[in-house]
Amino acid sequence: MRVHVVSDVHGNAEALARAGEGADALVVLGDLLDFVDYNEHGKGILGTLFGAEKVGQFARLRREGTREETVAFSRSLWAGLADPAAAVTEAIREQYAALFGAMRALPVPTYATPGNVDAPDLWPEFAGDGVTIVDGEVVEIGGLRFGFAGGVVLPDGAVVRRANPVWRPYLRTRDEFVAAVGKLDDVEVLCTHVPPAFPELTYDVVARRHEVGSEALIDLIAAQGPRWALFGHVHQPLSSRLRTGCTECRNVGHFKVTERPYVLRW
Repeated sequence: MRVHVVSDVHGNAEALARAGEGADALVVLGDLLDFVDYNEHGKGILGTLFGAEKVGQFARLRREGTREETVAFSRSLWAGLADPAAAVTEAIREQYAALFGAMRALPVPTYATPGNVDAPDLWPEFAGDGVTIVDGEVVEIGGLRFGFAGGVVLPDGAVVRRANPVWRPYLRTRDEFVAAVGKLDDVEVLCTHVPPAFPELTYDVVARRHEVGSEALIDLIAAQGPRWALFGHVHQPLSSRLRTGCTECRNVGHFKVTERPYVLRW
């Protein structure tokens, strides 16, 4: 059995259309949307709505400015749209049409769970035949039990700070995420967007900070000992893998850039 696994697609529908080649199934671990493209400013949802120059200015403020400057600039952008919510929803639907179209066209089944840069409420509109949405569920693929939990954990005491009124990433409270993980039993392959909260796996060497990981995933790994724990979210991790007990923890990679799926064989 051969299963390809990808995460952090961020709008790369062309590569996604090739991700299942040679596989018996494809697993997608979220972040389908390209909201802000920091490499090509004219792309992504912000690039579509505001153009490369404005996104370049926003990216510079994110790198060099204060939070107050960034928030003020972002608010000025959204204030220039007659109906920001409708504009963002239209741009999201345009990306999802291409991305889910690529998955539906694959000759193998796809199993997908959402990341933080996703709008999971819209997924049922686009999934269709051949694409199974899984979140807080276990499915059998090739005789192994794959457990899925999507989204990213909101740190305790944190609130979602939205400079714009129209986009909310898929962030779950700790209790919500723990509840989703609690539905996974006898898991042999653990599939999430967020990594387990091992420091080597959560630290991004380019952003120079720890991204949020999940203690609940560490607990599940210790209790159930799956063969693999697969995830994404951290684009440039200090370590892409870690072995704990009998479990291989693996960041499957920033697929938007690598365009290479991680391959499972058994």
